[in-house]
Amino acid sequence: MEFSSIIPSDPTIFQIISLGVYAVLAFLSVYVLTIALFKLIQFARRGVGGRKEAEGILDDWLNGRVDKAIRNASRRKSVLARVLQAVFSGVQARPNDKGYAEELSRQTAMIELAMLNERMRALDMVVQAAPMLGLLGTVVGMIDAFSVLSVTEGAVDPTLLASGIYVALTTTAAGLSIALLAFFIATWLEGRIDRERTLMEALISAAIHGRVDPNSKPGT
Repeated sequence: MEFSSIIPSDPTIFQIISLGVYAVLAFLSVYVLTIALFKLIQFARRGVGGRKEAEGILDDWLNGRVDKAIRNASRRKSVLARVLQAVFSGVQARPNDKGYAEELSRQTAMIELAMLNERMRALDMVVQAAPMLGLLGTVVGMIDAFSVLSVTEGAVDPTLLASGIYVALTTTAAGLSIALLAFFIATWLEGRIDRERTLMEALISAAIHGRVDPNSKPGT
């Protein structure tokens, strides 16, 4: 179906609204992809997923290689390394006050997590807004189709109903597709953020209180 059949040269108010719905849905699709690209670049630059490096730094710290651990953490290549650096700074500043080191590291973790959560609410907004926009297009398309019936006497030419039905179907499909895309992207990003949060908590606890040996037996 040609675009001119959807929005004729003399459009009705319903057809203008339909065009607006299409435009907003197109904007949302580009917006979702832009946010996804932004988050991928942000995660790469901030060093999300640097578990292996952080585990090495923590091993050096717990095994007495303090200078090496501090030197590697000071490079600040990853989110976890920056959190460990905060722990080390707190321990060095107040060796007898573990609460100070823990609070300093948790403040750093909160700042890092706040940065990682940037734009995530925008994805949630798209997940909720896109289907509603599609539904709006459906309602407008059906109103446009039935308005043709109301002003036509006798047999109705099916082509006169085509544009309204087309809008009703395509806007719903587009809205759901965009919402699903945003949902899958948001779920994947939130999974990475949650994993980073869990690792932060585990590393902070291990660096301050020591690591539990998973192979040790109770009472030994």
